[in-house]
Amino acid sequence: MSAQFPVARPRRLRRTAAMRRMVSGTRLHPAELVLPLFVKEGIGEPNPIGSMPGVFQHTRDSLRKAAHEAAEAGVGGLILFGVPAVKDARGSAADDPDGIVQQAVADVVADVGDALVVMTDTCLDEFTDHGHCGILTPGGEVDNDATLERYAAAAVSQARAGSQVIAPSGMMDGQVAAIRAALDADGFEQIPILAYSVKYASAFYGPFREAAECAPQFGDRDAYQQDAAGPAGEALREVRLDLDEGADAVMVKPALAYLDILRQVRDAVDVPVAAYQVSGEYAMIEAAAANGWIDRDRAIMESLVAIRRAGADMILTYWATEVAKKLQ
Repeated sequence: MSAQFPVARPRRLRRTAAMRRMVSGTRLHPAELVLPLFVKEGIGEPNPIGSMPGVFQHTRDSLRKAAHEAAEAGVGGLILFGVPAVKDARGSAADDPDGIVQQAVADVVADVGDALVVMTDTCLDEFTDHGHCGILTPGGEVDNDATLERYAAAAVSQARAGSQVIAPSGMMDGQVAAIRAALDADGFEQIPILAYSVKYASAFYGPFREAAECAPQFGDRDAYQQDAAGPAGEALREVRLDLDEGADAVMVKPALAYLDILRQVRDAVDVPVAAYQVSGEYAMIEAAAANGWIDRDRAIMESLVAIRRAGADMILTYWATEVAKKLQ
C-alpha cells in the first residue's frame, strides 16, 4: 500500500476576510498615494471635468480645501497642475513668480506642507498656446535645447514658491540635468527631482488634456514621448539617463498598461519608483461603474493593488483621498 501524503490546500488561507487580510502579500498605505490636482486662474468656483467625474479645475480656495482633506486622510503627497488665464508660444506663465501654480504652491505649502509632500509638474504644455511640451522651431518641431532653458526657469520658479519636489514630465533629452543644475545654482540643492522617466505616447491621456486644457493644437507628442511598441530596453535606458543626470526618483506613466515595464524598472533601480494611474484609467472605471458594468470600489482597489504589486513605491491616482480614507 503506497504512503499517503496530505494534500496542500491554499484555499485554507482564503476562507475568510480576516484570514485573507492577515496573509496579504500586497498592502496599500495612504502615505504611498499622491493626489493630482488642477488649479485654474480666473474662475470663481470649481469647474467639474466632464470626462473625470469627481475631479475639478480648482480655484485657489477650493484647492486649499482639497489639500486639507487629503492631508487629513493621510495622503502622502499632492502634485499640482496649473491652467493659466493667458497662454503664449513660450509658455510664459510657467515661470511667472505670480503665476497660478506659484500662488497655489505657496498656499498649499503654507497650509499643509508639513503634513504631506507638495510636488509640482514641470512642463510647458499647460502654458503654451499650441499645447506642445516645449518651444517650437519655425518648422513646428519641438526645440529640445531651447525647451530645457524654459524647464529650468520653471523649476526654479516653482522651488522659490515652495515646491518640495520638482517633477519634469516633458520627456526632453537632458531635462533632469538642466533642472538639477538650475536648482543647485539657485540654492535649492535639497529639492529632489521625481523624473517622468518612462512616459508613453498613450491613448489614455485624453481626459487629462481636458482638465489641463493642453491638447496639442496640431500634430501629436509621439516624437518625444515613448512608443508603446518601442525597442526592448528603451525604458530602462531612459531611467538610467535620468538617474545619471541627478534624478532622485523615477516614474512610469501610464500604470496599468505598462505593469511589465514598471516591474522591470523596480528590479533595475534602487531609488523610489512612482507610477501614474492616469486620467483614462480613472475615466474607464468611473464610466463602467456608472453603467453598472463593474463594482466601482472593488475595481479601484484591484487596480491600485496591481500597481503596487508590480513594484510602485508611490502611486499617483485621482482616487488618493477617497482610498486613503478607506485604508485608515
